[in-house]
Amino acid sequence: MAHRAHLFSLKLGHGLRTALATETYTKNRLLSDAMAGITVGIIAIPLAMALAIASGVAPQYGLYTAIIAGLLIPLAGGSRYSVSGPTAAFVVILYPVAQRYGLSGLLVATVLAGCMMVIMALLRLGRYIEYIPESVTLGFTGGIAVVIATLQLKDLLGLQGIVMPSHFTDKVVALFRAASEFSSWAVVVGSLTLAVMLLWPRLKTQVPPHLPAVVVGGTAAYLPSAQGAEIATIGSTFHYVLADGVVGQGIPAALPDFQWPWLRNQPGESVLKWDWRVAQDLLTAGFAIAMLGAIESLLCAVVLDRATGTKHSANSELLGQGLGNIVAPFFGGITATAAIARSAANLRAGAKTPIAAVIHALVVLSALLFLAPLLAYLPMASMAALLVVVAWKMSEAPRIVHLLKTAPRSDIAVFLVCFSLTVLFDMVIAISTGIVLASLLFMKEIAEMTKVTDISRNSKVVDRAIPESWSVLKINGPLFFAAAERLFAELAQQCTDREGVVLYLDGVSILDSGGVAELYKFLESCRAEGTVVYLADLQFQPMKTLSRAGFSPDGVHCRVFPTLAEALATMPDGTTL
Repeated sequence: MAHRAHLFSLKLGHGLRTALATETYTKNRLLSDAMAGITVGIIAIPLAMALAIASGVAPQYGLYTAIIAGLLIPLAGGSRYSVSGPTAAFVVILYPVAQRYGLSGLLVATVLAGCMMVIMALLRLGRYIEYIPESVTLGFTGGIAVVIATLQLKDLLGLQGIVMPSHFTDKVVALFRAASEFSSWAVVVGSLTLAVMLLWPRLKTQVPPHLPAVVVGGTAAYLPSAQGAEIATIGSTFHYVLADGVVGQGIPAALPDFQWPWLRNQPGESVLKWDWRVAQDLLTAGFAIAMLGAIESLLCAVVLDRATGTKHSANSELLGQGLGNIVAPFFGGITATAAIARSAANLRAGAKTPIAAVIHALVVLSALLFLAPLLAYLPMASMAALLVVVAWKMSEAPRIVHLLKTAPRSDIAVFLVCFSLTVLFDMVIAISTGIVLASLLFMKEIAEMTKVTDISRNSKVVDRAIPESWSVLKINGPLFFAAAERLFAELAQQCTDREGVVLYLDGVSILDSGGVAELYKFLESCRAEGTVVYLADLQFQPMKTLSRAGFSPDGVHCRVFPTLAEALATMPDGTTL
């Protein structure tokens, strides 16, 4: 089990400790981390703002998240290369909370989620990530991508007067009705940003596409704006009020301040009023955030492990993610988790330790302090275009196509259900239903693998002549509740006219309480028919289960033998072949 120790360990700062213990931290390694951190920081600046806007809050809160959580999580977590901050996956959860309860409700839900992730880490639940099937993860990530892309159409088309409803179908209807009022300038700016995002990687430069994309988008918006055209920007869409009462447009060029999460509001929002319904809703949202945060951060760590040959500590990563999401809301940060795209960019840029992720956070902090006036010129259409590309990448469309072409029907059904429920209802419902459905279908398939075969005349296994009134039956597969009733009912039919039967059980690896109950029923029916039952070659787990259940054969109607040979030797009138 040494190769799986990382799934059970829990140590604060496991990723940093492991990285520093592996090699001496030299100037060259620091330089590599610095270059990677600067690269990812440049990527994170526009993405953090865009994701905050998509989540229903002002862009500076996305920057606060990348700064506070992005600095704390790599120091406390269990992965060497993960970069944390706001991610697209949370938009479908955060946007409804922000709409209903404002920034304060969103921050409280984030703190609750952080507490839940810490509890999950203390309970050593990190290893259970491997039990979530691919069909479920692809289903909800694909569904999230569709929802995110739909939410961006408002800004991408320049539909400033539209209010997006809560439900997906209502969003589509509202967008369709308002489509005729689109802004041609917004479409041009968004299209140029998209084009740069898609074409820039072909140049194979070290500059990430997000930077030239927002520069081109910002320039394309500034020129017509200077001539009087109305193009929505961060500066024209958002304003802020500082603690001293100063009102400004866009993003405040100031450090995030400490404030109780439930007291922090955006301009125009009312104070969060507590009652039992609010508490229930925020707890539910917190649970959804915690589950998705755990899944995404651990999946990200697994992807990085495969690329580098390292091993992350799943529980330590949950601990780091939990602490980051507890602390960040006190400084205005919204939900954070490990971002797969930014983490992969971090690795490609040459990161050696979690220090690279810390430097990324410092780069975002520098942008907040020194570039806030320039960031206010970024057009909303460009922010939307960035998220459309993010949504496409997170959908993992090639993997979805491969699954639809090659996977069994049961996996396809799970994917379609999870995808549809994510889009039409709720991610928590989708994941819960997907896992339950996948589990049921898996149990059905495993149950169908459990077979009974008559080997009475198989001389390769049975070395004695079997009396006509006896049968030797071999059971292959797990005898658990989903298979036991069907199998023992089949056995009972085969034994109705038998004087005795030998059940050869070396192929039964698992026996649960349901299997024990059905075995008792079978033995009772055999006793009533006057049929003797020999149980031969029980494996350790079934024998242990029977012992715990108090199973005690009477030695007359039922006997247990350690091997098939001993059971055959005890049969009446048998002669050696």
